[in-house]
Amino acid sequence: MAEPSLAEQLRAEASCPVCLELFQDPVSVPCGHNFCRGCIERCWESSRGSFCCPRCRNVAPERGLRPSRELGHVADIARGLLPGVPGTLCRRHREPLQLFCREERALLCLVCSRSRAHWLHRVVPAEEAAQEYKEQIQSCLQALKEEREKYLESQKSSGRRSLHLDKTRSEGQRMVWEFQELRRFLEEQERLLLVQLGDLDRAIGRAQDEALAKVSEELSQLDTLIWEMEGKFQQPPSHFLQDIRQLLDSCERMKFHPPAEISSDLERSLEDFVQRNILVRGTLRRCQDSLMFQLQEPANVTLDPSTAHPNLQLSEDGKEVRGQLVPRDVPDHPERFDFEPCVLARGGFASGRHFWEVEVGQGGVWALGVVRESARRRGPLSLTPKEGVWALEAFHSLTSPRANLRLHPPPRRLRVSLDYEGRRVAFFSAGDDIPILEYTRAAFNGERVLPWFKMGMGARLLEVTRSPRCEDRGVAGRFMSPLDWVGFGFSLRICP
Repeated sequence: MAEPSLAEQLRAEASCPVCLELFQDPVSVPCGHNFCRGCIERCWESSRGSFCCPRCRNVAPERGLRPSRELGHVADIARGLLPGVPGTLCRRHREPLQLFCREERALLCLVCSRSRAHWLHRVVPAEEAAQEYKEQIQSCLQALKEEREKYLESQKSSGRRSLHLDKTRSEGQRMVWEFQELRRFLEEQERLLLVQLGDLDRAIGRAQDEALAKVSEELSQLDTLIWEMEGKFQQPPSHFLQDIRQLLDSCERMKFHPPAEISSDLERSLEDFVQRNILVRGTLRRCQDSLMFQLQEPANVTLDPSTAHPNLQLSEDGKEVRGQLVPRDVPDHPERFDFEPCVLARGGFASGRHFWEVEVGQGGVWALGVVRESARRRGPLSLTPKEGVWALEAFHSLTSPRANLRLHPPPRRLRVSLDYEGRRVAFFSAGDDIPILEYTRAAFNGERVLPWFKMGMGARLLEVTRSPRCEDRGVAGRFMSPLDWVGFGFSLRICP
């Protein structure tokens, strides 16, 4: 690259870094840099209490401008040596760049303007082009200044914050108020129930005290009668037999009838209170479920390929599982299911409330739920809560005896809810707060529990692969493949 000429060096030293023209009334700012007085005043006219150097960005404590007369003399000398030069010399022809091409928006020397490249272009004097562009830019700057001042004035006069900021804060205040009201309501209902329970407890206590007093009185009378009878036994036969009729009548009356601890009315009141509490607990549970599903984000559940049965194929994102008749060539290790076509999710949970949703196929064979981390994975499995599995299997519970929970029409999307501290696992139709199936008092035993999924009927895989294809009479023109037989004709997909 060629060294700059003396004229170019002189031009660079005598030019303002803002307007890039030779200095006009140059001044020096506190940091030592020089600018045209008009350029620096325009830069600082919108400053509010701080004055920043346009070149080094240092902030001056005050608006101090010191005239640079020597630099002004240098600029005048440069003008004398390079009369009419708005920029630098043409690098090709070493001629002053006095003209401007509107099409290419470039400075030209007189020789360049007469070249074939610019015959059809509009070429004007540089001073004329500079003035036009200055007016155009000045007009844009003025419009921006007016918009800025208008915005600042409107903000200052109205005192309003951002509409979105006000909306979020308003919603936050409303939410706090609603929850405070809900807490007050629940506390009031709790006090009401405790008062009713206290009244019932005192009534039962009084009834028991009365029953105890009556029993004590009867026991005292019975003790007296027994003592009198035992005294009669000591009399001679002649005296004893004289009062035999009275003695026999007394023996007939000598029966103990302990009263009931509480009356039937109190017992009914207690049973009504218990049933009402069951309804209250159910309502609170549904409210908790609804709030969790609406406010809490679903758990990020991803399938773990190291646990997947060889006949299960997982998607690359770990969100979908499909069955296949040909087993995959995968390492055989203790974490992998080797008999039941099952797969676990990564991570699992050891605390908190969580939920996730799964899309299930229609008419397939599947199961989903949670298992203890220590649950068996090798050989035939007993899929029951006793063995650490809490699941829903194609709308059947895994309890004994199995409960039929089939719904019409069956949902395509299911939600699994886990409350670890509450020892609860529940299954819902997506969008519904009433569970299809609910396990309570689940024995997690302090272990981590993992989302669990099962596809097809693993025990029949080899048997079915040897079965001939047969026509599915339920759908005309379609044949049932072995995949349909074992429930592999669809996938289970964890919803994002």
